[in-house]
Amino acid sequence: MDIKAKMPSVIISMDVAVGDTVTKGQTLAVIEAMKMKNNTPSPIDGTVKSIAVAAGDRVKPGALIMVVE
Repeated sequence: MDIKAKMPSVIISMDVAVGDTVTKGQTLAVIEAMKMKNNTPSPIDGTVKSIAVAAGDRVKPGALIMVVE
């Protein structure tokens, strides 16, 4: 499942790495949008397959953050 940015944001931190097993609701990353920090939760149980961004990156709406399968 693709995890994408919902609005223009800055990636504050990545809380998982490729290969990590995650559970539904677990925080994957922290992003800042409109001066608010938001946790990005996993929508499913799975494994992080790839990460497309790093802390400090600016992303546009719809930008791929990571893939969880």
